[in-house]
Amino acid sequence: MQKEGKVVPLAAAIDRGGHVALPCLPVLLLQVRDKAALQLRQGLQDLFDNADDTLFEMADKAFDRGDQHLYFEAMRDLRLKRKSIERGFLDTFYDAFSRMGQIDLLARLGEPGDLRSQAQAERAAAIEGMVARVLSRDGIALQQLGLRLQALLDRPLHEQHNPLGPAALCGFFLDAGRNLGVGLRVKLVLLKLFERYVLRDADVLYGEANQLLAAAGVLSELPPAPRRRAEDRRMGARRGAAKLAQEVGADAAGQAFLASLQPLLVPLRGQFAPRLQTVAAAQPISTGDLLRLLSHLQHYVPATHDDEDFELGQQLEQLLLRVSVRSGTRRRIEVADEDMINLVGLLFGYIRSDDNLPASLRALIARLHIPLLKVALLDKGLFSRASHPARRLLNEIAAAAIGWERAGDGLRDSLHLRVERTIQRLLNDFSEDTSLFAELLEDFLAFHQDERRRNELLEQRTRDAEEGRARAQQARQQVQQALNQRLRGRVWPQVVVQMLVQSWSQVMLLAWLKQGEASQAWRDTLQTMDTLLASITPPHEAQALLQQVPGLLKALRGGLANVALDSAATREFFLQLEQLHLRACAATAVPSGAEAQRLNEVLVAEDIVLAIAEEPACAPLPVAHGHAAALHQVQRLRIGTWVEVLDEDEPLRCKLVARIDSSDRLVFANRTGMKVREWSGASLAQALYRGEVRVLDDGLLFERALDAVLEALRQQRGL
Repeated sequence: MQKEGKVVPLAAAIDRGGHVALPCLPVLLLQVRDKAALQLRQGLQDLFDNADDTLFEMADKAFDRGDQHLYFEAMRDLRLKRKSIERGFLDTFYDAFSRMGQIDLLARLGEPGDLRSQAQAERAAAIEGMVARVLSRDGIALQQLGLRLQALLDRPLHEQHNPLGPAALCGFFLDAGRNLGVGLRVKLVLLKLFERYVLRDADVLYGEANQLLAAAGVLSELPPAPRRRAEDRRMGARRGAAKLAQEVGADAAGQAFLASLQPLLVPLRGQFAPRLQTVAAAQPISTGDLLRLLSHLQHYVPATHDDEDFELGQQLEQLLLRVSVRSGTRRRIEVADEDMINLVGLLFGYIRSDDNLPASLRALIARLHIPLLKVALLDKGLFSRASHPARRLLNEIAAAAIGWERAGDGLRDSLHLRVERTIQRLLNDFSEDTSLFAELLEDFLAFHQDERRRNELLEQRTRDAEEGRARAQQARQQVQQALNQRLRGRVWPQVVVQMLVQSWSQVMLLAWLKQGEASQAWRDTLQTMDTLLASITPPHEAQALLQQVPGLLKALRGGLANVALDSAATREFFLQLEQLHLRACAATAVPSGAEAQRLNEVLVAEDIVLAIAEEPACAPLPVAHGHAAALHQVQRLRIGTWVEVLDEDEPLRCKLVARIDSSDRLVFANRTGMKVREWSGASLAQALYRGEVRVLDDGLLFERALDAVLEALRQQRGL
């Protein structure tokens, strides 16, 4: 039996804010716990690193705006609470080890009484499926671990009390995310990600724990559990930097992909360093030597890629010549390495000419040619894994900077400086340790998420303002329609027309905006207006008028008070309304003299148009012949689509942040979220047709470049 002690890992104590219990556990058990905690933490980091992409793809594919909003809100909430969820998970994990064998860790998950709703039932079913899949793959290893823990603790240990069991780990994750403000659909997505990035490597967790205990003599006579198949291990390989270094050159999918490309790359061979490669006796240099030559060149990449003196093929040819002279043997590059150089060169050729990217960004990304070439030589998984850190870093930089604009006075914004710093760090420090890409990717994502959060807040304000403006315009149209239905084409006292158009219209607008067209408040404003007009229409029976007037005056005074009408104007109106009511009574004589002048009547001959501070910037346009394709393109634009406006001296990049269907307006903002353009659907289609605006392709840069290169190679081969 191992000696007992109070050993707490320093990293865990820091992460948990110092609130770490010091349980008296065998030192060997503490070692098992700490080793497992490191792997679980890495799995959680992979989960959160990929959760953004997963939720964004789901939002992109969602047809309903409510669903899109749900996923975007989940992304924001997950980013804000990521650290607290990680800490909560590890806190619960450590606490479970300290109380091993004392309580049922799964009581909250397994009790039938907890299933009070359909949502809870679906969540429980998802967990049961996840647990069943882990047990079917790694049940023997988990069973052996339970027996060894039982022997180490010298007391019975039920399977549900094992804190390394899949059900317990799911419970820890759900408890840690209890305060996450997301719905069931998002929680099920997170559970799937938890299975993919944490539970899929459970065999490593159990295997290392069993190996540690067996080496210490705890039930060492147990036969080793069967290992998972190699292809299954590749699917569950760690996305982190430590695993990336182990995966160098071992990705069979990447090897197969490059092997399939070799026939397409044959015509390009021999164009690189031709004088040396035509010599039959030339000896190939190893990939390691080629990497060292590239590392030497990497430090001489010019600050801008406009320098025509720096051409990679020529530079490598000169270095090969010098190596040949020093060694006394003609040297050349291996065919496979030459194919890789040509392929990466074609990718960067596409990037340098891709006008979907700002020109300044293309010049910066071109400086990554040698670092990405070295990664491709080291790790063929660059071409088969979309989650490869080097590939993701390139894509994230391109996505973050697609909306770049040229700053005034030559100033560069924080994003431009961060991209420059990231690229310069790679040129200075990257040799053959590809984990640097993972480190820089994490750093860049943290920076970009903070910037994106600020921009999204401004975009939301822009959306809210535009939706409020559209709602105000709709309300104004409803009020105008109601006024014109009652007043237009008829003769009314001027004082009543002025009050309805200038003051009562504001009461109606307020009621419509606050409570809507179907509300009682809106119907009351219409009823009051109808009662007012009826009360001043002679002849009118005095008794009936006397019954209507008190309620009418009360409604008028209450409504006008809500819009803060000037008290003197209000008093003057009611004095004249009294004269109109007297005139409306058949038995009352019509006022004469000064009173009659004050009660002038006017013919409302034209439509009433209420004044508004801001009119729409774009009037409706008819769809011209030949614009149908452009109009269809406009209709398919999704929120977040970037466009480039070419109708000015300096191109302007902006993205769609709001689509106001009620007024047929599309609102575009710049990268910081400020509104810069607005079109109707027809006017934007016309601008697209004329070439004044073009839609940018904001897809993943590496994928776009690779697809374009493959298509060009196939066309050259006539495939």
